Amino acid sequence: MPSTSCRGRNCEMPSNFQHKFVDFVPQEIEEGILYVSVEFATASHLCACGCKLRVVTPLSSRGWTLIFDGETVTLDPSIGNWAFPCRSHYWFRNNRIVWAADWSEDRIEETRDRRKRAIEAHHDKPLELPRWLRWWNRK
Repeated sequence: MPSTSCRGRNCEMPSNFQHKFVDFVPQEIEEGILYVSVEFATASHLCACGCKLRVVTPLSSRGWTLIFDGETVTLDPSIGNWAFPCRSHYWFRNNRIVWAADWSEDRIEETRDRRKRAIEAHHDKPLELPRWLRWWNRK
């Protein structure tokens, strides 16, 4: 596990996370728990490095996806806390933290630009109805 991914913080902070499905994410959240609100399409946790900063991940086709296998959760893509002092970078995989390498400023900016263009392109596309609905609405 690369030590540069959390800039000298305790990268051993918890490698196992629990998940809790909640209606609302509580005001005070505990370390080592990923709170998932399906209603608000959001997952929240305290940064895995132990710095205690809150991380909020919007769940959507343009944000993060969450996979629940009946026992554990996985988030995709990775969590890159580039704006945090710790600059931690990790994956949630089956209720475990998998540490990832630190990224250069250039790579962070390139990724942000690429995601921004993808979101803009997604919003520029006309809404396409599913095939069955187009058939149903035909005249």
